[in-house]
Amino acid sequence: MTEVPHLPMRPLWLCRRCGAPWPCGPARLSLLAEYQGDRTSLLFYLAILMQEATEHLTMLNPASPPGDLGNRFLSWVRAPR
Repeated sequence: MTEVPHLPMRPLWLCRRCGAPWPCGPARLSLLAEYQGDRTSLLFYLAILMQEATEHLTMLNPASPPGDLGNRFLSWVRAPR
């Protein structure tokens, strides 16, 4: 049996595997490994996905838009100190 990867379930933006808001912890680790040495590209990729998520979540619930998703999508990508 193949394991389901920690990918976003659109338009809800929940993890297909664990149900947590995406990007969940395992997805973040996977993305950091995939983009190792190229955090700028990772930030661009996540910014595009954040915009898509904002549009989807607003469409699903126009009375209560998601607000700023920056913390969820971008703040954790900071370079290690």
